[in-house]
Amino acid sequence: MSIAVSVLSNLFSPTCLLFMILGCALGIIFGALPGLSGTVGVTLLLPVTIGMKAELGIAMLISIWIGGVSGGFISATLLGIPGTASSIATCFDAYPLCRQGKARKALDTGIIASFIGTFFSCIIAMILCKYIAKLAMKLGPWEYFSLCLCAIVLVVALSQDNAAKGLAGAGIGLLLACVGAAPIDAVERFTFGDYNLYGGINATGMMLGIFAIFLVLVNFAKNEMSLTDKEAGSTGGEGLTWQEFRSNIGNMVRSFLIGLWIGFLPGMGAGLSNLVAYGQAKSASRTPEKFGKGCIDGVFATETSNNASVGGALIPMVSLGIPGDATTAVLLGALTIHGLEPGPLLFQNNPVYVYVLFGAAIVCAVLVFAMEHFGKRLFPMILKIPYHYLYPAILVLCFIGAYSASNTIFSCGVMLGMTLIALFLEWADIPKVPFILAFILGGMLEKYLRRGLAYSTNGALAFVTRPVSCIFLVIAAATLLYPLIRGRRKKPGTVEGK
Repeated sequence: MSIAVSVLSNLFSPTCLLFMILGCALGIIFGALPGLSGTVGVTLLLPVTIGMKAELGIAMLISIWIGGVSGGFISATLLGIPGTASSIATCFDAYPLCRQGKARKALDTGIIASFIGTFFSCIIAMILCKYIAKLAMKLGPWEYFSLCLCAIVLVVALSQDNAAKGLAGAGIGLLLACVGAAPIDAVERFTFGDYNLYGGINATGMMLGIFAIFLVLVNFAKNEMSLTDKEAGSTGGEGLTWQEFRSNIGNMVRSFLIGLWIGFLPGMGAGLSNLVAYGQAKSASRTPEKFGKGCIDGVFATETSNNASVGGALIPMVSLGIPGDATTAVLLGALTIHGLEPGPLLFQNNPVYVYVLFGAAIVCAVLVFAMEHFGKRLFPMILKIPYHYLYPAILVLCFIGAYSASNTIFSCGVMLGMTLIALFLEWADIPKVPFILAFILGGMLEKYLRRGLAYSTNGALAFVTRPVSCIFLVIAAATLLYPLIRGRRKKPGTVEGK
């Protein structure tokens, strides 16, 4: 009871509500503007929250994320350009509806579906996390090592059909995670005598360089200094009817479960769930020929699933300390910066912070719904923000944020160094998600490996003799080897007449 009172008093304090409203508004703007995203918004505002109370900082970052995921459908509807990767499939039907003069119907559908996906997935995540954390408490360092390794391998296997490049990205991330004092014995590694590197590479500087600075440089190099030649559509027309909503309940339930499950799997997230849900909705429809021509069933499917991924991604982040996607990787770093250690012990040691996080997500789902419903006539104005004003502001915020993270210019250097690495990854076509996940989990991976070896009497055999650990290792090995086996089984056939 005392925990509930503390959580509610934190969430509904005037200061917290004000910051959540501000965060939701900023998240919607970042999500709506093509090329930006809620991840960039969270990364930019992360340094701002360092001096705040942990509860307030967590609530603000969550609000930006929730607003960013939901806001992505705005440009997808009015411009036919996805604001974020999670809204790619939304373009297929939302924009044709807009072109038909039914923009209001498309926006109403997106707003309602986004709310349902976020609100209920966060409630389910809040309920499930406690039980998953209790189960995780029974595991040892062997199981945690295998789980972290399995998470990295699963992301590598999904790396744009090129597991070798995904593996290279993960290797670079693990190498950078080794910089600084080693866990357990505190031996210095790769510091080159610089005391600034003793604590490892600054996570804030790394995130700002990988996401924000990189984004500005690439868009500037491509001369993308204006939003688009298209004009944002009108938000008029008839709205969503009750009959249309009721006929899509089954579609939303199916899409919700798809989004929740895909969000739970490390590294997949909303970018994949909206495409899978769209395909399932089309295959299950009695009129699949209407999809792609302005069918609201497709909008319901994509927006429900990509927002349901929010709750799914929170489950492994909070209960296991493993980020479900790029944004939760940044949030994981934020929790660490505020002195919290995500994982099973978080529920036991800091229950108030856990429920503030989930409570903030649920409250922000309601706030975003209200903002989008009453402010949808302003959406075309959001999409007309000139990038030649936006990019300099982002750069200034990046340098201020990097400096404030440690009060040293060195953090700014780390940020620029990470930008160069991001440019290299882009040039080499190496995906960033395995790199980021490996960097975040690298410290845990090594810590649990060394503890497992120290605690066991039979050395490394303990990792394969303990059932749960062995299962994770088998899944990881099968995930890596299956594409090779499948490639060998598919022998090149001969073509007649040649």
